[in-house]
Amino acid sequence: MPDAESEPPLGYAGLAIDRRAERRDDSGFVDEEARHPAARTVLFLGDAPVLRRADDGGLDPLFESAVAGLGPVEPLAYLGRQRGAPRFGAQLGDGAAEAVDRADDLTTADLRAVASDGRLAGDALALAGYAKSLISWHARHRFCANCGAPSEPSPSGWRRTCPACGALHFPRVDPVAIMLVRLGDHCLLGRQSRFPPGMWSCLAGFVEPGETVEEAARREIMEEAGVGLGAVRYELSQPWPFPSQLMIGVSCEALTEEITPDLEELEDVRWFSRDEAAAMLRRDHPDGLFAPPPAAIAHHLLRRFVTGGA
Repeated sequence: MPDAESEPPLGYAGLAIDRRAERRDDSGFVDEEARHPAARTVLFLGDAPVLRRADDGGLDPLFESAVAGLGPVEPLAYLGRQRGAPRFGAQLGDGAAEAVDRADDLTTADLRAVASDGRLAGDALALAGYAKSLISWHARHRFCANCGAPSEPSPSGWRRTCPACGALHFPRVDPVAIMLVRLGDHCLLGRQSRFPPGMWSCLAGFVEPGETVEEAARREIMEEAGVGLGAVRYELSQPWPFPSQLMIGVSCEALTEEITPDLEELEDVRWFSRDEAAAMLRRDHPDGLFAPPPAAIAHHLLRRFVTGGA
């Protein structure tokens, strides 16, 4: 059984950074931060971070300058100060892919993949996820949602302004409830067709307008599994940069055992015993079934069910 005291770190979370929110609207301050000798930038090609292969075999997402010899970049997003050093995020422009391919010490990788296999973890992963959320927001909000005219980013990347109607647009995150449903010594898990073969996870869904997290959890479980819920309790949360969500993890008490799955949303839903869940976390289930990796909040919700922790 997994040890509650050796719980692995949650992916994309726990970043120690001073966001300097009170200064980032000052363009002079942001320019000064960019010129700081310790300033470093997380670079992206599309949705993929550009990573430097370190001597120890790990991956480093930080570059000494925004350009880094790889070509032009889109406007920077100021992330704040990490251990006293300014941090930025930036999107590389056209033509940079060839420069990255030619560099022996550089690679691009899917952020979810390098988190799942542990090649990027801790503060480096959390910083890359933070930067990705802001970079993705700019890519998806190039036009004003009020009048449709092209919008312009602020120097810090924390606002877009419409020059046509004057509307201001700010980065947002979408709340998602993710549920560990309990019935005695069993928990409810499901599979989506996009999952790797053998992987089962907690059910999840977006919180809709006018809902509390508890109401969203009850609605989603009823819609996807046909199971009524009683008590819903907050457990933990996780920033999820795909593209920019806040995963709100809750544990829930089931009122009924019978399942009526929504097979348009899911491949399957079923109850798993505590022993099965423990085997899935250890990846030694006799049927080859397994849980999401430690970078995912579902792993931590399942681990808490198995160990009885909270």
